[in-house]
Amino acid sequence: FYENPVVGVAVIVLDKEGRILLGKRNGSYSGLWCIPCGYVEYDEDVFDAAAREFNEETNVDIKINKVYTVQSNFHNPETHTVGIWFLAEVVGGGLKAQADLDEVGYFDLASLPELAFPTDALVIEKLHNELNSDFSE
Repeated sequence: FYENPVVGVAVIVLDKEGRILLGKRNGSYSGLWCIPCGYVEYDEDVFDAAAREFNEETNVDIKINKVYTVQSNFHNPETHTVGIWFLAEVVGGGLKAQADLDEVGYFDLASLPELAFPTDALVIEKLHNELNSDFSE
């Protein structure tokens, strides 16, 4: 018997002003915000899982552009997960919180609400630093 991590996926979408789309959770971590995310199902491709989970939570269709980062998540002692964060762009649908989210909205990378997951904070900080260094060059 092997105890292996579960694979999670999260999708980063930025608007034209460079703000990130976040969702306010219900259920586990209720009231805290996160990058829209979920788990990969057993026979599912990670790219398909990311698009499916994002749509289930936001009602938005996306085109995934690339894998942004991969992190280990140790915040939940019951389940170790490996998360894959993708960069994507909106291609359809209408933004509406649903499933595990009560609200959705865009936030400035330097002014975020309270986040549910420490790895989301690390990913957003990395993104913020990269975007700021791109503008200063």
